[in-house]
Amino acid sequence: MAAAPRTEKNQWNHMIAGGSAGSVAVLFLHPFDVIKTRLQVQDGASSGQQYKNALDACRTVLKQEGWRSFYKGLTPALIGSGVAWAAYFHIYEAVKAWHCRWQQRDRLSAGWNMASAAQAGAMVCLLTNPIWLVKTRLQLQRLPLAGAAGAAAAAAAGSAASGAASAAAAAGRSALPYNGFLDAMIRIGREEGIRGYYKGLGPSLVLQTMHGAVQFTVYDELKYLAARWGPRAPGQEGEERRLGSGELSLFAASSKLTASVTTYPSQVVRSRLQQRMDDGRTLVYRSATEVVQLTWKREGLLGFYKGIGPALLRVMPQSALTLVAYENILRLLDSATARREQKEQRDQEAAAAGAAAAQEAST
Repeated sequence: MAAAPRTEKNQWNHMIAGGSAGSVAVLFLHPFDVIKTRLQVQDGASSGQQYKNALDACRTVLKQEGWRSFYKGLTPALIGSGVAWAAYFHIYEAVKAWHCRWQQRDRLSAGWNMASAAQAGAMVCLLTNPIWLVKTRLQLQRLPLAGAAGAAAAAAAGSAASGAASAAAAAGRSALPYNGFLDAMIRIGREEGIRGYYKGLGPSLVLQTMHGAVQFTVYDELKYLAARWGPRAPGQEGEERRLGSGELSLFAASSKLTASVTTYPSQVVRSRLQQRMDDGRTLVYRSATEVVQLTWKREGLLGFYKGIGPALLRVMPQSALTLVAYENILRLLDSATARREQKEQRDQEAAAAGAAAAQEAST
């Protein structure tokens, strides 16, 4: 599919379509993200619940915490996904259009598509890292029942529990759960400073740049080949055909699978850096390099792929749903923009004709 530069007005359609599509997809598939995140940080260094596999994690979470726990972190996920997809599609298309202009080409090569996607990913990463940090921490909270038990123990123990809480605070072990998205944002800034919002930024940059570069290069190339070489209806020979939702879904899922398997280790590293370093942990990560070294030493190659099963069950249909919704919403917005521009042009032509007629009559 040709990637001709768009007008600046139409560039905003990418932002609206991307943000709408990204938020819709999250609503349906968020539980897989919760299970994936909990499996990613399971390194044996915490005294908390250890899951045997994804199915065991689902059963345990449902039994111990209830179905609502599958939607922990939904608010930042919706905000982050909406912002990330909106910004990504807008920046990606704008960067591609810029590269097309200075190269004086109608369509970029696969290499330049990858460079454009990487540039867009890096910009979006800087914008959204604090949101993903909060999402990760909310997803890892397992304290509804533990909190209730703690409250009962506090009522029974009275001042003894208060003294224990003071001792824990003095030891720097802030184990109080976050009370939602805004509370987490405020407390992270107060307790950890600005740097706290950007924990895991290194692997996030790797993830956003490489993942987006691989995914959208594969996706754009598949779309281009299918539009150019696929079967056409009679009378459409020589034209690029309009792709159906089924084809777009297949291309989106295929490109997401390729990107996810390639970049998944960076997700594990990011999740382990972004978790709260308290609640009985015997191992504290200080940098991405340390996460990589210790994970390799303690768990081997498989440690970098923990949670990949539920991750793929989430991201492949989510990507297909997001990109199909994006393409269709974009078509509607572009059609509306085209109609509005045609109307404006007709109005201008009518006004010019009226002015010319008036001038001719006056002479």
